[in-house]
Amino acid sequence: MTPVARILATPAACALMDKLRTEHGCNIIFHQSGGCCDGSAPMCFEEGEFRLGESDVCLGEVHGAKFYMSGFQFEYWKHTQLTLDVVEGRGASFSIEIPHGVRFLIRSRIFTEDELDNLVPVTSAVS
Repeated sequence: MTPVARILATPAACALMDKLRTEHGCNIIFHQSGGCCDGSAPMCFEEGEFRLGESDVCLGEVHGAKFYMSGFQFEYWKHTQLTLDVVEGRGASFSIEIPHGVRFLIRSRIFTEDELDNLVPVTSAVS
């Protein structure tokens, strides 16, 4: 059985990711913000521009970009498959898609019992 991904992306999110890579000339990463000013929003950064902490975990890679969140937040979301999407509107963050008049967002669904037994493992963000 193929391992079940924890993070997916819509075609619209993939197209925006490609555009951002071309525009910025670098790899990108995502970090799921845990609240405060951004609510709980996926934030996109140039690789190396966001400092990952020891408590951050990597859920996997989505369309060539690693996707991280805090271990504390992961405890609440570990039973859900996340789908990265994009919608019109300005997010309240430092995410690099903001000048395009769009923002990334997360859609989620609960894993089935069978999927829970075959999930891609999370890894530590800091080696």
